[in-house]
Amino acid sequence: MNYFSSNFKLGILGGGQLGKMMLYDTRKFDIQTYVLDASDEAPCKIACNTFVKGDLLDYDTVYNFGKQVDLLTFEIENVNVDALEALEKEGLSVYPSSKTLRIIQNKATQKLFYKDHDIPTADFTRFAYLSEIEDTIRNGGLQFPFVWKAAQFGYDGNGVKVVRTFDDLKELPKGECIAETMIPFKNELAVIVARNQKGEVKTYPVVEMEFHPEANQVEYVICPARIDTDVAAKAQEIALKISNAFNHVGLLAVEMFQTESDEILVNEVAPRPHNSGHHTIESSYTSQFEQHLRAILNLPLGKTDSKVGGIMVNLVGAEGYSGDVIYKNIEAIMQMDGVTPHIYGKKQTRPFRKMGHVTIVNEDINTARQIAEQVKNTVKVISK
Repeated sequence: MNYFSSNFKLGILGGGQLGKMMLYDTRKFDIQTYVLDASDEAPCKIACNTFVKGDLLDYDTVYNFGKQVDLLTFEIENVNVDALEALEKEGLSVYPSSKTLRIIQNKATQKLFYKDHDIPTADFTRFAYLSEIEDTIRNGGLQFPFVWKAAQFGYDGNGVKVVRTFDDLKELPKGECIAETMIPFKNELAVIVARNQKGEVKTYPVVEMEFHPEANQVEYVICPARIDTDVAAKAQEIALKISNAFNHVGLLAVEMFQTESDEILVNEVAPRPHNSGHHTIESSYTSQFEQHLRAILNLPLGKTDSKVGGIMVNLVGAEGYSGDVIYKNIEAIMQMDGVTPHIYGKKQTRPFRKMGHVTIVNEDINTARQIAEQVKNTVKVISK
């Protein structure tokens, strides 16, 4: 099929920053794009050919949107899977598939999938209701501390909490959840795997993630990860095993823990471009967004090696500020060597909201890390 400068229509469910960055590459290749999002101010709106406003969780909206396009992908997991399934039955290509998405959408189902496929992950217990956790603790079936995760609709630190006392359970949503054993780990790692319809598979180098202690959000993504080569090889091998188990098409970002004894345990996966791959725009031969397009369109996959060491810093809304956004000291960070800001186009800031990211590239990853710290301390996302 001819995708380039043709009548072919690629549909993207979700109009956020991941979609916007994917559109950098659809525009580069002159691929026609349709985007569905609930917000009139979605970052994608300025960059797609056709923007449709609508609810991603509404069956009819997603189904009718799908009928307008030749192939459907998504940049967010919270979409109506029943509609995707119906579209697939009618012959529309949806990548990654509704089957993959249905497993990943629910964290309990996702964890059971790992157990069924011998993929190493932290021990967990599944609960239909929050109240069952209290009963289990009182009966000795669960000990503090543990990690509570909402089974559905969690993102960016929402829907995850370390529970140390009964009080920590009070404000949590009452529905389906899992309680996960706390893992003493020394590193959080991620590997992005790309797989096309032909079954060609490539992995990106392992990245290391440094987290903000309060917001449970990634502060720095470091590529390559500062780990032993055998640990990196193990992480990539497990990522490939998951990719194979899902038989997915597109990108799969696999988040992992490196334990104190250098075991690798899978935390969770995302079937789309991912925060841990943003550095690839500047640091890799093929960005994760271009690779996602290559994979879902069944084109040859691009080279995944890094050209240079890269670090990504998330730009998130500063605490105490809500309203029309101002990026303070952007010019100051642009004076630093190898620094590129990406502003997502969200007009309103609020504490810890992802508003953009900054990539720092340097031949020496330790120098890049120092510059990243300077960037973090210099630029501020505030409001009027």
